[in-house]
Amino acid sequence: MYWRLSNLYFWFFALLGGLLPYWSLYLEGQGFSYLQIATLMATIQLTKIVAPNVWGWLGDRTGQRVKLVRYGAIIGSLFFAGVFMEPGFYGLLLVMLAFTFFWNAILPLYEVITLRALGSAKEKYGKVRLWGSVGFIGAVALVGAILDFVPVSTLPWLLLPVFAGIAVSAFLVPAEQGERKPPAPKGSLKAIITHPAVITFFLMNFLLQVSHGAYYTFFSIHLEQHGYGKLSIGLLWSLGVLAEIGLFLVMHQLTRHFTVRQIVIAALALTMLRWGLIAELTDLVWVLIFAQLLHAASYGALHAVSVQYIQGFFGKHHHGQGQALYSGLTFGAGGAIGAWLSGFLVEGFSTSAAFWGGAAAMAVAIVITWRGLRPPPVEQE
Repeated sequence: MYWRLSNLYFWFFALLGGLLPYWSLYLEGQGFSYLQIATLMATIQLTKIVAPNVWGWLGDRTGQRVKLVRYGAIIGSLFFAGVFMEPGFYGLLLVMLAFTFFWNAILPLYEVITLRALGSAKEKYGKVRLWGSVGFIGAVALVGAILDFVPVSTLPWLLLPVFAGIAVSAFLVPAEQGERKPPAPKGSLKAIITHPAVITFFLMNFLLQVSHGAYYTFFSIHLEQHGYGKLSIGLLWSLGVLAEIGLFLVMHQLTRHFTVRQIVIAALALTMLRWGLIAELTDLVWVLIFAQLLHAASYGALHAVSVQYIQGFFGKHHHGQGQALYSGLTFGAGGAIGAWLSGFLVEGFSTSAAFWGGAAAMAVAIVITWRGLRPPPVEQE
């Protein structure tokens, strides 16, 4: 089961590695404006507001998560094929919305499948999930190397084998027996989400993802404008993921020596520094390398803390709802709004201005966190 489970993580994140760094360059090559590029890139995050809730509910209701993952893989791939029709801006917007609605369904469902399959051996989850990072880094490097020799317009064709890998992997996992989730006892979910520390937590994460809008939408274009090739761009993206992996390996030691509040405020400050460095010192390779290593703070540390928050405040009976809110309000709404706002800044000023906008969002997040963040309670029963 180890290789069966790892396989889908590898291909799923390989698609992300082939898409995120290069899709904005592909859209630029198709002649879209910066605001149109931002809008199209925002769809990747936008459907996260709805998809995890809809597909999570279906998974709990039917207990057939493996079948739902298979449907998501096949139907998502079919919708992505609409890209080859060159449908124009509004047509491509519909294609991206449909594709990402099914694609964003796969991972939340598969996380549940993996944890259930591991049973009492949940400590092996990290070794299984690690193959997702391997897939991402491998795809970023390989696609970047190929795009140095072929036009960026060939990107959709390069992604086709990855879609096939996802579909095949989904059918390697054995189907479930249809066990349904028992109903949770009635608890005051409203009391949880209106808790001042929880509101601060969601606001902080929302602003964090708003600040990442420029990174996920325009980082590759920003680098290309400063003379970096596709392979160099890919390697810089990969470096961020490697830093994130390294952080996860030492996170347990950081939590022994520092409080959650100290870790969060330090990570937000380092994220603000990261966006400023990318905005102003792009021509210095060593500065960019340092900035990408700070991905360990801007994603790794804050995501690890967020997992603790959701477990601590929402407990086991509301854990799924807490996870869906975290995904929808932060990665979904925050990521989409950040991408869209960065489009206005790039259209009106420059790519550097978009990164300074991200730094400003982090300054606000630091103030909010300083005033309102409190440590999560021990995981509720």
